[in-house]
Amino acid sequence: MSKKFRNMVAVTILALALGVTGCGAQSSEPTTPSATPTASGGEIKIGLPLPMTGSEATYGKDMENAIKMAVDEINGKGGVNGKNIVTVTGDDACDPQQATAAANKLVSQGVVAIVGGYCSGATIPTLTVYNEKHIPFVITAANSSKIAAQNPGNTFEINGTAVHQTQKALELFKKLGAKNVAIVEQGDAYSSDLAKQTEDSWKATGNIVISHDVTNKGEQDFSSLVTSLKSKNADVVFWTAYYADGALLIKQLRQGGYKGAIVVGDGSSDPKLIEMAGAAGEGTYVLSPPVADYLPTAKQFADAYKAKFNQSAGAYAPLAYDGMNLMADALKRAGSTDGAAIIKALNDTKDFVGLAGKVNFAADKTLKESNFIVLQIKKGQFVLQ
Repeated sequence: MSKKFRNMVAVTILALALGVTGCGAQSSEPTTPSATPTASGGEIKIGLPLPMTGSEATYGKDMENAIKMAVDEINGKGGVNGKNIVTVTGDDACDPQQATAAANKLVSQGVVAIVGGYCSGATIPTLTVYNEKHIPFVITAANSSKIAAQNPGNTFEINGTAVHQTQKALELFKKLGAKNVAIVEQGDAYSSDLAKQTEDSWKATGNIVISHDVTNKGEQDFSSLVTSLKSKNADVVFWTAYYADGALLIKQLRQGGYKGAIVVGDGSSDPKLIEMAGAAGEGTYVLSPPVADYLPTAKQFADAYKAKFNQSAGAYAPLAYDGMNLMADALKRAGSTDGAAIIKALNDTKDFVGLAGKVNFAADKTLKESNFIVLQIKKGQFVLQ
């Protein structure tokens, strides 16, 4: 063999080796500004931004459990377009800064879609992070109207919005015969938005908001607020924030002699509210997302959840489960992991049937019809009203 021929063979082998290496490697950066990370190795990677630490961690774990149940079922049936779904959880701790850091980390890990989002205040600052990479986001719990107002185009909400919850709140206030309502919030995106919408809507019907107070997260002493609310003879006290602090307010309201009705928003729709409020919680009304225990379509899911995790499915488990199944459905219809294709598929969703009912999106990509229900604490448990 001539030296020239040997050199040609060596060059050819080197070229082939480089070609094989180039085909097998995945670039750490999109090849174009509009490119979306794609699944490789027979997997589709989906990010789950959820509060896994902090006061709302119970919700986060519950949602993660439900999502992983959906994933197990999807993969057990052959996955999506021949690929298995794998999930990566990002702990947002219901904190805006930590949520942004978690979002950037999920993007760096190559997720092609996002399912989750519990606290609105933590969800909102992440919207542009995902949109910059054209990553679709199905939000399963967060529902501040600010999400739709700031939606950059890739975000879809399957929980009823603050508008829907306000409508349900007003229906309940009227049913209770209330004329004046006292509103208490915590200043975060979710509770502030619900508080403002409720105040504006209640006043628009000719009724009175007797006070609108803002408390601090983690506050322990509500005595001055209780004295004020009692002296104003509020027919209803409406707590629009989360159960951890809401339970304490309920206890102190009753201990302080307040006799009126207490209503809490969906951020407090958790069995832990009953546990933490104790006997003082009796009679409290809860605006709630569609809980598995009250959904005829969710009995099999609820039984499977309890068998797997040795506890009942929480308030947002059905929506979390639905969110993953909706994303899988959109991926199938898109036929690829291209972000634009998935977003178009989500836009085109029509009558997707989930545990919580049919999913259709309004023009602003929020849930078209309300899915809120009203529960009341009776004899230490939630009862559907």
